[in-house]
Amino acid sequence: MTNDHPSPTAASSANPAYCALTATFTRLYRLGHLGAIVGWDQAAMMPPKGNAARGAALAELQVLMHQTLTDPRLSGLLQSAATEALQDTERAGLREMRRDWELANLLPERLVQAQSLAGTRCEHAWRSQRKANDWKGFWENFEPVVTLAREEAELLSQARGVSPYDALMDKYEPGAQSAEIERIFGAVKTWLPGLVQQVRAKQATEAVPGAVGPFPVAQQRALGVEVMGLLGFDFEGGRLDISTHPFCGGVAEDVRITTRYSEDDFVRSLMGIIHETGHARYEQNLPRDGVHLPVGRARSMGIHESQSLSFEMQLGRSQAFVQWLAPLLQKHLGAQPAFAADNLARLLTRVQPGLIRVDADELTYPAHIILRFEIERALINGAIEPADLPALWDEKMQAYLGLDTRGNFRDGCLQDIHWPSGSFGYFPSYTLGAMYAAQYFASMRTQHADLDARIACGDVSPVMDWLNRNIWSQASLWPTDALVQRATGEALNPAHFRTHLEQRYLGG
Repeated sequence: MTNDHPSPTAASSANPAYCALTATFTRLYRLGHLGAIVGWDQAAMMPPKGNAARGAALAELQVLMHQTLTDPRLSGLLQSAATEALQDTERAGLREMRRDWELANLLPERLVQAQSLAGTRCEHAWRSQRKANDWKGFWENFEPVVTLAREEAELLSQARGVSPYDALMDKYEPGAQSAEIERIFGAVKTWLPGLVQQVRAKQATEAVPGAVGPFPVAQQRALGVEVMGLLGFDFEGGRLDISTHPFCGGVAEDVRITTRYSEDDFVRSLMGIIHETGHARYEQNLPRDGVHLPVGRARSMGIHESQSLSFEMQLGRSQAFVQWLAPLLQKHLGAQPAFAADNLARLLTRVQPGLIRVDADELTYPAHIILRFEIERALINGAIEPADLPALWDEKMQAYLGLDTRGNFRDGCLQDIHWPSGSFGYFPSYTLGAMYAAQYFASMRTQHADLDARIACGDVSPVMDWLNRNIWSQASLWPTDALVQRATGEALNPAHFRTHLEQRYLGG
């Protein structure tokens, strides 16, 4: 199950069509580089009054990239390259170029520009509307975002013969189908509520001293930066900042991650930083000789989320990792009973249904994702309208997590950045990523019987080496199923996720 394979490289001069395509896609990457950094600035640094001009500039950039991808000469180059004597890596490169080209040519320039402008407008207004619990104000900007997303979905679905929602989900999870996602999530819904109930009953008998704040932001940042360094983050190729919604952005050569702080809760920022560091290390370790081409980028958002969740959940909340994390908390935040290693491990694995997805514990998190998947699929497929969103959200939060969100739009359907920005079809990637991550660590443990002992001593090299060899270095050389099969010996197997949760939270 090792993956010794050449990195994606530039084409040889014996293949002129492929060389010409490489030049075009390198240009697109450089334009995308500018867009990524400008997008980071928009979220982390830009003053509010800059949004209208920034939105127009980003829309202009999106149009320019779309025009480059829809240049009529690319069709002939793609056909000619298919007949050239390409290496296997170049064949994979051609496959990924064609995928990008086909997507662009299905969408009119007018729609690309309109979506960029509407998403920028809605997302920027959402930042203040969420704080104000202003559903009505949000809805006015959100309706155009949904209308344009449905138009895109319809164009893609007609061309590909899939449902509108599947057409959008394919942008994030190539080849995925909502019927299969529904089957996987449906199985989770049969066992997850019972497991949550068992674990909460077990934890109710445990005495777990809570951490006592306040925890000054400067101290939390220093802690986060040290943990990032121990996890291998390259600070000469990236940085940490603050934003309304934590994210990993930028480009492989210049990765920008963000978090948000609360002086009452150090766990939120620390686990957010560990999560985003997983994304960042994936980007920082993509093959440098191919990162400018589609084949050199991350495989899918499910695979990307598997990296962040390998760091945050599989590693960061494990008993082994906590053994060397606890002294760091005492160093930066001060000594207190809550930071004893055994107690800290219990603190980081407390199960309590909550309103906010990004703050959810590992066990209840899938319920947040299933809820969003079901709502956005109905929205894009036309079964519900934007105005129906709050009531459906309230209904499903009560059914899946036993929580009342009526009238609480801020902590309900306004809490995520994805829908305001028009990113429909992304949410399934989170729980798919958790399942992949559990499968990775099951594979690691078959190769390293002493994995947890080494982690407890601060040696995370077996984890990083495995991820680098099997995931990071492979970029998009393989379709997702093939990538996971080569890494673990089997395609996605959700049983590993259930086993992981049962073992961590119930023992045995």
